[in-house]
Amino acid sequence: MSHMLNGGLVSLQAILDQLKPSERKVADFILAHPEDVVKLSVQKLAEYSGVSEATIIRLARSLNMKGYQELKLRIAGDLTKQTAMGSYQEIMMEGSVESIMQAVSWNNIQSIQDTLSVLSNEEVKKAVDVLSVARKIDVYGVGASAVIADDIRQKFSRINLWCEAYSDFHAQLTSAVTLTEKDVVIGISYSGQTEDIIQSLTEAKQQGATIITLTKFGPSPVAELANIRLFTSSVEKSIRSGAMASRIAQLNVIDILFITMISRMQEQVIPLLEKSRLAVSRTKRSST
Repeated sequence: MSHMLNGGLVSLQAILDQLKPSERKVADFILAHPEDVVKLSVQKLAEYSGVSEATIIRLARSLNMKGYQELKLRIAGDLTKQTAMGSYQEIMMEGSVESIMQAVSWNNIQSIQDTLSVLSNEEVKKAVDVLSVARKIDVYGVGASAVIADDIRQKFSRINLWCEAYSDFHAQLTSAVTLTEKDVVIGISYSGQTEDIIQSLTEAKQQGATIITLTKFGPSPVAELANIRLFTSSVEKSIRSGAMASRIAQLNVIDILFITMISRMQEQVIPLLEKSRLAVSRTKRSST
């Protein structure tokens, strides 16, 4: 199956607010005229949007893309996909149960789709490399992110990795100071702005631990601290179920990490998973 590149428009939308004025100008132009842009050379786009060619190249780089060509390809992929997909739906609080079921499910599906466009497989590979040999894995998440942190702890513990999740700032700091360069910390913050996480990761980094972050796409103080950056798509702020959709997208990234690790460590891991499955099955009543 050929994997078509996409995610150009999602990525642009996500970092719009952080762009310098000249990059913002060209980003706005692209978002307003995506169908035209895919036919334009870099020279023409520069002329039409009133910026230099260098600015366009910089914009593509800010999006973690190789250059304008990749950005164009991704936008073309988006346009093909959009006809089939669509965008997030606002949830009407006075809507019927059926309309709420539809909208919530649609937004969750959409956030997983969009995340595939901004999650780099290179970074996933790097994350798996360091996690599979880590002495200890700390996971930091506060508030809604604590749920994600606990999901990681529960999964990694099943394959015999030493993994602890901390949702309390003091507990995070207390653990961070004991880390070494053999350890890995996963910091989770959808906004990338959570003060507690910034401080805990800064401490862990000073101790030499490898930092992996899971944030929404785009530059942020949390992602800034990372050796390895994992992104989920940013869901429009107006959407009431935004936090829910972003949580589903984050859990999806964790599943991707976990399954990749299992496929990498099959020999050691499959027997352990089988053991934990058997142990748990003894606690369940049989359905016969």
